[in-house]
Amino acid sequence: MAKIKIIPAIDTIKGKCVRLTKGDYNTEKVYSEDPLEVARNFEALGITRLHLVDLEGAKSGHICNAEVLRRVAEGTNLKIDFGGGVKSNEDIELAFKSGANQVTGGSIAVSNPELMESWLDKYGADKIILGADVRNEMVSISGWQKDSDYHLYKFLEKYQAKGVKSIICTDISKDGMLQGPAVDLYKGVMKEFPELNLIASGGVSNIEDVRVLSEIGCWGVIIGKAIYEERIDVNELVNEFIL
Repeated sequence: MAKIKIIPAIDTIKGKCVRLTKGDYNTEKVYSEDPLEVARNFEALGITRLHLVDLEGAKSGHICNAEVLRRVAEGTNLKIDFGGGVKSNEDIELAFKSGANQVTGGSIAVSNPELMESWLDKYGADKIILGADVRNEMVSISGWQKDSDYHLYKFLEKYQAKGVKSIICTDISKDGMLQGPAVDLYKGVMKEFPELNLIASGGVSNIEDVRVLSEIGCWGVIIGKAIYEERIDVNELVNEFIL
């Protein structure tokens, strides 16, 4: 079995590296004033991928932290997938122009499926990741502020038929809680959609969680708070899953 891809997360608000708990903006905690420094530290340890999220953008409906993306893209060789506030053609063009290798479309895939499908046609499925943020298996949108009436499986079924290859699936109830990932949810998704590259996100608290996600067949895992709270040693991750 191929090794799971290790993808640290940098979430940004006002140009700073922050984390939230369960997507609640009132729980914001600043971990660094300089996301580029954080990204460079990851790269120096052997990390090759990065999940960069514009939390202000996710809430406001347009990209707010493009300058952070540009600085990280120009200052590192990390492969960056970018999400948060990508809601228009202008947004996605700005994201790619600023250095994103891939863009994650989540809320837009619910609220404006025609636009999402046009991006898949224009940029290709290798450049567009489907973001599936779920609460009780229902897809949530707008920076997790609203729940849609879309069941996760119906959502994935629709976009797999449109050519989507990769998804980031986050169980909101797990995010930032450091209580373990949604293993049963991911097992169910992979059983129903074995062709999709599933990137797990939310709840990872230690390296054993990463091992479990690797064993069940997840393509990748996004890790945030566990790294910043020093629950996981990035060197250990790199040695086990990258080298």
